[in-house]
Amino acid sequence: MSREETDRVLERLDAEHEAVESSLLALQDHAGRRLLEGAELAGTTAHRWAQAEAAVTALWNGFEFYARTLRQARGLRERRRWPSRDDLVELTRLLRGPLTVPGLPGAAGASLSGAPKLAEEVTLGQLVERMNGWYAQALDVVAAADSVWSALPARIDMLAAELGRVRSLAHSVGVRPGEHPSADDLERITAELSALREEVVRDPLAFWTPTGGSGAPGGGRPDTTRYDSAARALEEVRREIDAVLAVRQDAEQRLMKLRDLLTRADRTLAEARAARGEVLAKIAASEVPAVSGPPAALHGRLAEAVEHRRYAQWHRLSPLLEELEVSAEDELERARSQLSAVTAPLAVRAELRGRLDAYKAKVAQHGLAEDSLLIERYDTARRMLWSAPCDLRAAEDAVLRYQRAAQEALQHRRQTRDAAGGAMNMGAE
Repeated sequence: MSREETDRVLERLDAEHEAVESSLLALQDHAGRRLLEGAELAGTTAHRWAQAEAAVTALWNGFEFYARTLRQARGLRERRRWPSRDDLVELTRLLRGPLTVPGLPGAAGASLSGAPKLAEEVTLGQLVERMNGWYAQALDVVAAADSVWSALPARIDMLAAELGRVRSLAHSVGVRPGEHPSADDLERITAELSALREEVVRDPLAFWTPTGGSGAPGGGRPDTTRYDSAARALEEVRREIDAVLAVRQDAEQRLMKLRDLLTRADRTLAEARAARGEVLAKIAASEVPAVSGPPAALHGRLAEAVEHRRYAQWHRLSPLLEELEVSAEDELERARSQLSAVTAPLAVRAELRGRLDAYKAKVAQHGLAEDSLLIERYDTARRMLWSAPCDLRAAEDAVLRYQRAAQEALQHRRQTRDAAGGAMNMGAE
């Protein structure tokens, strides 16, 4: 190389030396590397960290040889302002020629396991490429482990704190292991978080998902699948406990509402039984359905709910109240349906009475109140409707006969009136 070319190469190699040195010092001070060195590692992390440590050792050895060679070349160049031919030949050999480097591991990216080579001839440029590969390999492990340790343990600890709060609430409302499924779920979540934290601390790289297509060291993200699953499970338990707490707060109001529903159902059934007796006495030839007795089973379960509230067994009271509220609403609706079914014959009789009186008033408005046939049929229908027991079928037939007779009489009256009016018009002409 010429003197000018030698100076340019030295300047470039000095810049590379500074860059490598800065990267080495940054790697040395990286928090993830310090944590890896002090941790009891296992699994994937233990294996990859062993390789990364070999890469760091190779990196320092290569850097020392690189720096030593660069110092030797710099000293030779600074010996004379105008270097001799022998100086330029030696500088060319140092800066561009292959040099014998002892104890180098495999090429960049290759496995660092096994014994290094006794010696290998490489140029300084090739040595820099190797050092870049070792640095990327070590930094990938360090950055990934540090990312997992920075993300997961803190989140697990926060979730464990929330778990403690939920467990305290659960205990306060009587939700205990072996007695309630939610308490058993809390025990399982506790065990899972404890195991997860220990695994994350010992083997962080088992929880690392590399980013596809990214060649940068540490490219990826922490795998939070197990953490997310535990968080969702805890959220479900928390909602369950909140529901139990809500039961504790409004239990008395809900119990009062249940008592009111059952009381109304009892009164409606009593009214239906009384109405059935009246229907049987007043209506003949009618099928009247039987009325069931009071809901004794529901009253018994309501008493059980009161006992649960008295002894603060909120986890048992919560599902029982929900079930009772549905059953009480159904019981009231059933009682109302029975009352409607029992009183239906009386409603039919009332409708027939109203229809009969309406036609009588219409007949009277048209001057047919004294019609003997209408009077006879009206009296027959009225006698049936106001007698006890009343035969509804016969009474309905009597009302229909009166209705048809009234319609025929009204139609005849209109025809007679129309005929009389036509005769008067012809006489006038």
